Amino acid sequence: MEQTAIDATDLQLLEHLQRDASLSNQALAAKVHISPPTCLRRVKRLRETGLIEREIAVLSVDKLASVAGYGLCAIVEITLDRQDQDALDAFERRVAADDAVQQCYRVSPGPDFCLVVHSAHMPGYLALAQRLFTADANVRNVKAFFSIKRSKFGARVPLPQ
Repeated sequence: MEQTAIDATDLQLLEHLQRDASLSNQALAAKVHISPPTCLRRVKRLRETGLIEREIAVLSVDKLASVAGYGLCAIVEITLDRQDQDALDAFERRVAADDAVQQCYRVSPGPDFCLVVHSAHMPGYLALAQRLFTADANVRNVKAFFSIKRSKFGARVPLPQ
């Protein structure tokens, strides 16, 4: 993997974009004390090198629940029978392709995977569990924890100052 060279200005840009990716180029340039063309060029480079994977909108699940039905969030631990590379990769690909799976982590020690999944309601979770876990003969154990309140949610990565 190629090492990407970044400097203090790049780190400042990344920090501001993590907090609010909707900033205009002019506003971002002003916050970092660089010219707008320089800012645009640097942000473009940060995207092209993959340091900025993508920019998304973070939705309020509590407010969305009144429109789209009550949202059910579960943190699910999965242990597989076989942990060879092919089995791990196959499971990871299958869950990553499912829209209900928000996050997937391969972990150690303990279970093989921790997932964060969302469904509109418990019957939706049951359908997800049957689709992803019950139908897979390699899934040995499933342990689900249902969220009763989201205390903190973020995707910000702490950067050196």
